[in-house]
Amino acid sequence: MNIGELARMTGLNASRIRFYERIGLLKAIKRQSNGYRHYSAEAVLILNLIVTAQRAGFSLEELRTLLPGDLMKWDREQLLVTLRRKVADIEQIEQELAQNKAQLASLLEEIENRPNDFDCAANARRVLTTIPKID
Repeated sequence: MNIGELARMTGLNASRIRFYERIGLLKAIKRQSNGYRHYSAEAVLILNLIVTAQRAGFSLEELRTLLPGDLMKWDREQLLVTLRRKVADIEQIEQELAQNKAQLASLLEEIENRPNDFDCAANARRVLTTIPKID
């Protein structure tokens, strides 16, 4: 299939497909006699894997080391190690986000519960004294 067909099948722009090819994520592209790129049906699967992995938080560099040149030669153990590590990374980020959310909720509550006799500046000073110091 040509790049236009591949773009329609994956929902990606042709320029993005060429970018993935240029950085080595999309391999084994054949050129037709007219110079046009010809993509195999496997290219759809690879591009879907790339997009899904990026949504899951994988960087392009991580994908470069993770994706084999031939999908039939995937190192299962290495894939499992990498996926487990990414799950652990996401769990760490979730914990940090939960802490940030709790701190913001606490700050919001402090600001909303301004004593009636405090003006905005006095309330700001009061609220700032409740924020934990950074080590």
